[in-house]
Amino acid sequence: MPPKKMPAKYRQIADHLRERILDGTYTAGQPLPSEESLADQFGVTRPTVRQGIAELRAAGLVEVMMGRGMFVRSPHSRPSITRPRGVRRDDQGRWIEADGLRWTDAEEPAATRTDAPLALADLLRIPPGEPMYTYDALQTADRGRLRQLHRTYVPFSALIDTKYEEQAPPPAPHLYEALTDLGHELEFTEYLRTRMPLPDQAEALRLPDGVPLLHILRVTSAKGGRPLALEEFQLPGDDLEISYPL
Repeated sequence: MPPKKMPAKYRQIADHLRERILDGTYTAGQPLPSEESLADQFGVTRPTVRQGIAELRAAGLVEVMMGRGMFVRSPHSRPSITRPRGVRRDDQGRWIEADGLRWTDAEEPAATRTDAPLALADLLRIPPGEPMYTYDALQTADRGRLRQLHRTYVPFSALIDTKYEEQAPPPAPHLYEALTDLGHELEFTEYLRTRMPLPDQAEALRLPDGVPLLHILRVTSAKGGRPLALEEFQLPGDDLEISYPL
């Protein structure tokens, strides 16, 4: 029987640190040994250590902070932010998010015309390719600590025989008031999934390597009736959990 082939040195380093992170030896937020000490421990060069660390960064287990070192991101730790999901009306009758956060747009969103792709058309119950008003915004809250990408879609067919046939409706959340003024009683449904970000999304949200997006689609419908609008939220998935009342 041929001798068992040993894994490459960089993979030995990655496996060693992964085991220590998963068994709790290295806890969330704790600094890892330096590149120099790991290189001495495994008898390798520092580039080999970096190659092993790159595997852990891609897996979302390690974050490298320039000038500070390498820190653990444990999958067992509770996130520092819990955000309830939902929409409600405040004492003044304004529509607000259930978490009460006040989001600020980096730039004033402008309406553009797009055609409904198949996946969104299915949720909105419209034909693929139907024109829609679309708004895009990078939003921040808590003095810039929280960031999200927010997109609002309103199909043209939802605006027939209203004043918005001639002018674009406002983006959400002001859209809710506009739809209520048109006589609609609103209902909301959300769909949540995770995926890895595209490069421009990772840059906008300042995501470290290996961190997924929380991708939320919210459909606004007339009570018991057809969908009127759809929103897309893209949030960092590393230190955040979402809660829903049931």
